[in-house]
Amino acid sequence: MYICLSYNRINDNAKNMKLQVIQDGYGNNTGVFVPINDWEVITQKHQDLKELVTIEPAPKKKLSELAGTLSKETAEAMINYVAESRQEWDERLKKQF
Repeated sequence: MYICLSYNRINDNAKNMKLQVIQDGYGNNTGVFVPINDWEVITQKHQDLKELVTIEPAPKKKLSELAGTLSKETAEAMINYVAESRQEWDERLKKQF
C-alpha cells in the first residue's frame, strides 16, 4: 500500500508548488512526485538536473500478458453478488416511490 501526501511549497518565484510524498504501508517516505509543470520550472533554473533524468517509454505489453482468468467459483460468486445487489436496489426503489 502506498500513500501520497500533498504538500504546498512556495518556490523562489513565489509560485505554489504541489509536491506529493509517497509513503509505503509503514509510513516510510519512498519517493516524491513533482508535477510536470513544476519540474519544467525547476529544470529551467537548474539545467544540470535534466542531465540526471532519462525518460524511457514504458515497454508495451500485449493485452494477453495482462489478462488472467477467474475460477468458476469466483465468477459465479461475482454474478450472484451483482444479482443480489440489483434485487436490493429494486426493493429500495419500490419503497421510495
